[in-house]
Amino acid sequence: MAEQNNAGAAAQSGVTGQLAIQKIYLKDLSFEAPNSPQVFTEQLNPKADVQFANNTTALGEDNHEVVLTVTVNVQQDGRAIYLVEVQQAGIFTVRGFPAEHLPAILATACPNTLFPFAREAICDAVVKGGFPQLLLAPVNFEILYAQEMRRRQEQAGAASH
Repeated sequence: MAEQNNAGAAAQSGVTGQLAIQKIYLKDLSFEAPNSPQVFTEQLNPKADVQFANNTTALGEDNHEVVLTVTVNVQQDGRAIYLVEVQQAGIFTVRGFPAEHLPAILATACPNTLFPFAREAICDAVVKGGFPQLLLAPVNFEILYAQEMRRRQEQAGAASH
């Protein structure tokens, strides 16, 4: 019954596209603690730098691999405490949307799906490395995408002048 209601609501709003998860998997995981065991004997107040990257590959038949890379570099006074990088991937079927919407879907909806898995893998790696839990805050990939599009437009405008 709920499926009929959702289908009816989608038809009324004009949405005909479908985004489906086919597979979610950990593509790569790297953890380094170059200054251990010394850092375990110190009082730490480190700073964390978190970076995100998103890559997509068309697989045909409306399927796309999306790889969300999350890199966390934790330092204190310019010295590395630990570095963890996760490439969380998924295969998504995206069909029925206008072609111009595809880049936004792959850069926002798919990373939103992948991020909780990446966050968990990072937390697990950090704890297994002997450090306190690292709980990354939620990320708004829609805002990141909008910022990236704005940056590209500004670069294109600057290049044409």
